Amino acid sequence: MIPSLIDLSGAPWPVLPPGVHEATLAEIQVTFATTPHRQWLLDGFVRATHALRFAGCGVVYLDGSFVTGKPHPGDYDGCWEHFGIDFTLLDPVLLDFTGKREAQKRKYQGEMFPALTQNGVGGTFLEFFQVEKYSGLPKGILRVLLGASGATP
Repeated sequence: MIPSLIDLSGAPWPVLPPGVHEATLAEIQVTFATTPHRQWLLDGFVRATHALRFAGCGVVYLDGSFVTGKPHPGDYDGCWEHFGIDFTLLDPVLLDFTGKREAQKRKYQGEMFPALTQNGVGGTFLEFFQVEKYSGLPKGILRVLLGASGATP
């Protein structure tokens, strides 16, 4: 279940409360795909989850302004667990981080990173996404299981 957004001192928009919150794609659609633009972003995320699931990924995390109260998010950010992935089946675009991840944004409307990879700032992407970038305070992210019941909106 997706919790209600909270106001966080220093954050420009309401955010998810701290923690990793389980969600289905259907719940994400109802909660965050509230405009045609947001639906377009979610469609890209869903396509990315299908590509990841095809390669054997079982868990993805969703973050970015898409899961905040920002009226018109530019994209979404996310990361994926590599356990069980057959990298020969993974869409190479999901491993292309060149040009500020332009290929990912073009194909999937957002950016996806390996969750346990170091983000360059210190810590993993999974840890990095749980810090609100304006305030530096803890915030939440969504965890989506890519099993048969969680992967279709």
